[in-house]
Amino acid sequence: MAQVYQPAEDSYFFSKFLKNYLSKNKINSYLDMGTGSGILSETASKFLDKKNILSADINPDAIKIVKEKGFSAIKTNLFSKIPENFDLITFNAPYLPMDPREPKDSQIATTGGKYGDEISIKFLTQAKKHLNKNGKIFLLISSLTPQDRIKKFHPTFVAREKIPFEELLILEFS
Repeated sequence: MAQVYQPAEDSYFFSKFLKNYLSKNKINSYLDMGTGSGILSETASKFLDKKNILSADINPDAIKIVKEKGFSAIKTNLFSKIPENFDLITFNAPYLPMDPREPKDSQIATTGGKYGDEISIKFLTQAKKHLNKNGKIFLLISSLTPQDRIKKFHPTFVAREKIPFEELLILEFS
């Protein structure tokens, strides 16, 4: 059984950013990719009707949790089972480089691939096709995540927060 990512510094930072963004911007549809515990879906539900929020995760345990909270949720590997488009897509991606000392069951929530950017790159490659006109994508990564390949997608750095051992970064793509 895979562990469901429990909210930590990155989740709270992203939630605060999302709350601020949604308080100033009207959107009609929202995709919370990699929903985990559902913290970002819960934040969005203060501004949007729950029926306009889709929570997605590869982890069936995460899907069960967010469904119990009343959200529409789909088990999917990134966009493989998502046909529609959205005004806003967020992803608190697994962004850490592979660490063989980490237990396998927690790697699904934390490890972004051998170097740490692979899942983010795959997400960004697929996400643009699921964005409405004038839509936005927000991706959270860490200063520990390699950024050379991510920068090819022309991000704007919209928020950062220092925590012990790293800096959290929220990137905007439109």
